[in-house]
Amino acid sequence: MTLSDGVPHVKGGAGTTEHSTLSLDGGDIHVCQDGPRDAPALLLIHGSAASTRSWDPLVPLLAPYHHVIRIDLLGHGRSAKPEGSGYALPDQARRVGTALDRLGVEHAVVAGHSSGGAVATALAEQRPDLVTALVLINAGPGLDALIATGSAAIAPSPWPPTDEQLRQFGSTGFSRPGYEVPAELLDDVRAMTYYSLTTTMRATSDYMAQRTLPDRLAVLGKPLLVIFGEDDRRWRSSSAADYRAVPGAKVELLPGLGHSPILEDPPRTATPLLAFTASHAGAYLR
Repeated sequence: MTLSDGVPHVKGGAGTTEHSTLSLDGGDIHVCQDGPRDAPALLLIHGSAASTRSWDPLVPLLAPYHHVIRIDLLGHGRSAKPEGSGYALPDQARRVGTALDRLGVEHAVVAGHSSGGAVATALAEQRPDLVTALVLINAGPGLDALIATGSAAIAPSPWPPTDEQLRQFGSTGFSRPGYEVPAELLDDVRAMTYYSLTTTMRATSDYMAQRTLPDRLAVLGKPLLVIFGEDDRRWRSSSAADYRAVPGAKVELLPGLGHSPILEDPPRTATPLLAFTASHAGAYLR
């Protein structure tokens, strides 16, 4: 079952998702794989308080052309949720790189949603040999782009939260009229510990406070696509223009969508993404 309706049938289909668990330092990591294993690899990294399931509606549109890999970051989804170290973004990125090594992936286009875009950036910094190109989806370029009244920087308290607290917590993640927050996404937050949730959020802020994402990406020389829902309630969509400081960067604004276009309108998100990967991963668009 997917998280949204209206995803069109794609010739070839995604097939059956393969789930596996990798034993890495700090705890087990849950991995999903879809699509032909000999197709160009496309890694999808979720944001804070989400999981691999946040990409469910988009995967059927991507898997006919890619070996699609999704990873639950430490503290999220079906991965371990330890208390202690390991949540800093460079640590998360290093763990993702190790997971791809274990899977035998030598090169991949890496797409990150929200704070997953910061993890993708950290991975490109650490492993330029591994990252072919980057796609950042509603990933704020710097902390000054944060909309304070709409941010999810404060976790519900006390823990565990009520359903109403969870819906309020997730409400700023969507802007499409009539869109309802999927129950699966609320379950993902509920399955986290208060420690893993708040520590992950602080880790993202710390990483971005040290240096903005455009500043980090400008020196890497990697092809970059930025997709931004124009009605984002967490990050100023006008801040997407900051990424133009990265040589050759492409910026796509999606009117009528908010912070989570991967859920609000998967086909509109997939169109620029697939056009970009066709150029930088050799995918053949059928």
